[in-house]
Amino acid sequence: MTTEVIEKDDIEPVATIGSCPLPITDHQEIVLAHGSGGKLTQQLIQRMVLPHFKNELLNPLHDGAMFSVNGTKLAFSTDSFVVNPIFFPGGDIGELAINGTVNDLAMCGARPLHLSAAFILEEGLPMAEFWRVIQSMQRAARAAGVNLVTGDTKVVDRGKGDKIFINTSGIGIVEAGVNIHPQRAQVGDKIIINGPIAVHGIAIMSVREGLAFETEIASDTAPLNGLVQTMLAAAPDIHVLRDPTRGGITSTLSEIAEQACVGIRLEEASIPIGEDVKGACEILGLDPLYVANEGKLVAFVRPDDSGRVLSAMRDHPLGREAAIIGEVVADHHGYVTMKTRVGGNRVVDMLSGEQLPRIC
Repeated sequence: MTTEVIEKDDIEPVATIGSCPLPITDHQEIVLAHGSGGKLTQQLIQRMVLPHFKNELLNPLHDGAMFSVNGTKLAFSTDSFVVNPIFFPGGDIGELAINGTVNDLAMCGARPLHLSAAFILEEGLPMAEFWRVIQSMQRAARAAGVNLVTGDTKVVDRGKGDKIFINTSGIGIVEAGVNIHPQRAQVGDKIIINGPIAVHGIAIMSVREGLAFETEIASDTAPLNGLVQTMLAAAPDIHVLRDPTRGGITSTLSEIAEQACVGIRLEEASIPIGEDVKGACEILGLDPLYVANEGKLVAFVRPDDSGRVLSAMRDHPLGREAAIIGEVVADHHGYVTMKTRVGGNRVVDMLSGEQLPRIC
């Protein structure tokens, strides 16, 4: 197993934009996997974006930027949603757009306050479908306790926009004493997830592939800010929170391990996966560890706090199936390993391709 080190000599100019050379990557064009949340997404950000925009707020690559204004600590986040199909079992693109940004703010430990929404609509989108999305967003915002306070609308030519794309941004308040950051993962931390994984991705994939199951697999999209506040009330010193959306839990945990320079060891038998989702993954040839999630979070907490946090989560409707799935270890810095059900060990790396495009 080797770790790629990018040296200056590995980046050669192939074109010029103004006075800045365009770096060579493994791809000369954008591919779907650049949006997977895995290795190619990370490569795109590290090689193309960060060199031009590096600053102390962006560099941590958290779910949102955190900064203070007149003594008040704020979190700010933005996200775009291009899911296909726009309506799926358990939700739709509108609900997903509200919950996604609410959850990114919650992963910063923030109490979400206000959101913006920008719509890119394709000419020919049925007005009834747009109305349905708007109503869904209203219900989701009300459930999360946030207000939509500003936005924008653009229309593109027929065939150029795939019905509707939505961008949402949000701002929230981080209460005093809360310090959640991916680099705070510490050796000994217990890793807790609030419920079964891979549900959202399989819900959308079942629609795309026309699969029917004995029971419908519905997306678990939900606003997690209430659950997070419950967890913080039980243990204010939670070290890391992250919602494992694109790339699944292993891509998310690999990113945290790299950022914090720690190792992570998972217990496969402890990771909750529903039998219907497990069966669907087998049919589709997918690894549930890499399938996108919505309405799920992973938390890194001190061993002494883990029991209180787990109990508080299980008392909340969105955490009833919470489980400890692993811990932070001192060896294999930057990597995630997993003890399998048969007693072996395997490295679980960041997603290197694209399992499920257009999933959120």
